[in-house]
Amino acid sequence: MIFPRLLTLLLVLAAGLARPLAGWANHILIPMDNTQKEHLKAYGAAYWLLGKQVEVDWLLNYRGGAFACDVVAGAENELAVRGVSYQVISEAQYTGILSEIADPNANMDVMKLEKVPKIAVYTPKGKQPWDDAVTMVLAYAEIPYTQIYDDEVLRGDLPKYDWLHLHHEDFTGQYGKFYANYRSRPWYQQQQRDAEAAAKRNGFAKVSQMKGAVTVKMQEFIAGGGFLFAMCSATDSYDIALAGLGLDMVESMYDGDPADQQAQAKLNFNRTLAFQNFQLRMNPYEYEYSNIDMDPRERGVYEDNDFFQLFNFSAKYDPVPTMLTQNHERTVKGFMGQTTAFRKPLIKPDVVVMGENKASGEVRYMHGTLGKGTWTFYGGHDPEDYQHMVEEEPTDLALHPNSPGYRLILNNILFPAAKKKKQKT
Repeated sequence: MIFPRLLTLLLVLAAGLARPLAGWANHILIPMDNTQKEHLKAYGAAYWLLGKQVEVDWLLNYRGGAFACDVVAGAENELAVRGVSYQVISEAQYTGILSEIADPNANMDVMKLEKVPKIAVYTPKGKQPWDDAVTMVLAYAEIPYTQIYDDEVLRGDLPKYDWLHLHHEDFTGQYGKFYANYRSRPWYQQQQRDAEAAAKRNGFAKVSQMKGAVTVKMQEFIAGGGFLFAMCSATDSYDIALAGLGLDMVESMYDGDPADQQAQAKLNFNRTLAFQNFQLRMNPYEYEYSNIDMDPRERGVYEDNDFFQLFNFSAKYDPVPTMLTQNHERTVKGFMGQTTAFRKPLIKPDVVVMGENKASGEVRYMHGTLGKGTWTFYGGHDPEDYQHMVEEEPTDLALHPNSPGYRLILNNILFPAAKKKKQKT
């Protein structure tokens, strides 16, 4: 009789202890250093938590930019299904982490992520599989987005969204300057037909005129508080279109009449976001828009030695660039694109450079503000395919779950979710 009574007592004691123990382990920590198995999917997990109205702490410069939140129903199962590494820690442990971060001598801070950003990707419905690294990483990370293009922008849909992405787009109306090599391809011809139909549908005589109007709408979106992120040729061609509003900068195979040979002298650099004093490349057979992009022959780097360094910013005083450069690696391998790297002397002085190859005089990653909003430009096409060629198969991100280059894209996805802090510098 003694043994059953003793067993019952022990069970009662264990049940009583279980409740406070559960209370002690009540935070989830998602490390983003080299212990993380799925860096890219971790961003999707943070987005999922925000969608469940769970506030997420982004621990800037702590363990590679770790995420933390309260233990909530379903969270651990979701992380396990996604393959994301995580730890369940006690209140005391998390208090210790916050104390370490709060130390004035520690270049760390806590950024509260409070809402799910509404994401729009500017991309044509007939895009090709090789066209867009961002839609690939959003799909891999399981982050939802809305696909929009010229019709939606021109009818005023942009204010519906927090974040707008542009990738491998040509805002000059020259169809990517693919004429020399790909004008006989069915996909090229279809893209031209689609663009010309869109211009006519929206009341423009030329595609270049429509694209110029689109850039203005996007600039209004930024000034009103939106976040714009652009990669590859959507960076320099965007600024060129703004500088050349109202000018004919394209030759007859693109719009049916010759270009204005005085267009260079008529450019207005006051309209641009990032670049000034650049020289147009108006030869329709040349695969460049201007001298903004570094010429591969002068870069002096190749796949084996092409790297750029991320800058270190003060987490407590400059939280915005700190968020945008969170990574488990500070040296990121370079990758090419139609626009690979930005010529540093052509960048406006108020632009914040966040990643560069100093020896080559080229900037790879930069950021700026306009009105109430911000923009970020990132050079190159695909962070895990050094020279991603037209008509190649898309990259399989399951082979690159810890890509530092792709992490920079996803930093920008979560950036609009952050509770606004007044920048101290």
